[in-house]
This record gives sequence, structure tokens and C-alpha cells, in this order.
Amino acid sequence: MYPAGYGDPFPVRPQLNPMSDLYIIMGPAGSGKSTIAGALSERMRWTMVEADTHHPQENVEKQAGGVPLTDADRAKWLDSMINHINCETAGPVVLACSALTPYVQNRLQHEVERSCVWLLLDVPKQTLAARLRARANHFMPASLLDDQLQALTSPPQAITINADQPIPQICDAICHQISRLQHG
Repeated sequence: MYPAGYGDPFPVRPQLNPMSDLYIIMGPAGSGKSTIAGALSERMRWTMVEADTHHPQENVEKQAGGVPLTDADRAKWLDSMINHINCETAGPVVLACSALTPYVQNRLQHEVERSCVWLLLDVPKQTLAARLRARANHFMPASLLDDQLQALTSPPQAITINADQPIPQICDAICHQISRLQHG
């Protein structure tokens, strides 16, 4: 995956207790949720869950058509995702999920059978827009970015991570924050 001689692209791995935490990598479209969750999952050897794979087809079609989802639209998506996470039996789980609204956040917080750690990826709007325009084969159009930013409500306990930097540095920042949580 990395060029020979490149070394370990993710040298920082906090020594964590094998807890059953859910690390929610959240943010609007284009913030890098899937990329960062995948890199963190690989680094830490944790299970990753991609929220987008749990959307019913009608949600995908609605968003692809430029129509933002309502919390009512999100119910089946959350049911599927929460069931999947609750069926995971191995160690911590990393979830790539927009988790924009208090409805989504509350359902995850109260229905997932793990403690939730919220990690909000912070990226300037211009960068988000550029990433969305450059992205191919994804159902979320750039035209929904303003709706996503308007809907975004950060949970009070969320840890904000600067995600406008290289992937290894973002993962280092997340691991540092996780270590701080683990060790006070």
C-alpha cells in the first residue's frame, strides 16, 4: 500500500486498554471521514464501519438528486447501522458517519452498546467544496454541502480535529486525543 522504504506511515499507536469503545469520525461530506476512519482502523487494527453502506436505496437516490435527508429519512439507516455495531464482538470500532444532527447523535449515544467518543473533522468550507467536486462515484453531490454545514451540530463532548492536513498527522492527532482520554 505504501512505497518500499517509506516506513510506517502511522508511527504513533497509543497503548490502549482493549475497551469496547465506538470512535465516531464525524463531519460533513468531503471532510475525509471514510479515509480517516479507514486509516485509523488500519493503524489500530480495529473494526471499521462505514455508515454510508447502511443507507437504504431511497436515501441514496434522494441525496443523489440533491435533496437533503430529514431525521425521518435517517431512521432506517440508523437502525441498520446500530444493529451492525451492536453485533460487532471484537474490541473498539471506528465509525465513519456524518452524525450531523442531535437526532443521529442521540440515537448512537443511547442505542449503541459501547461508549461513544466523538471526533469532529474540521475542514474549511472551500476545501470541502473542492474535495466534493473532485470526488467521483459518490452519491453525495457538492450542491448539498451548505445543507450539511447548516445541519451540523457538534456534540458538546466532541473533540475537534484539524482535518486539513496529511492523513498521518490527522491520525496522530486522533491517537493523541484518545491517549489523553485513556490516561487522563
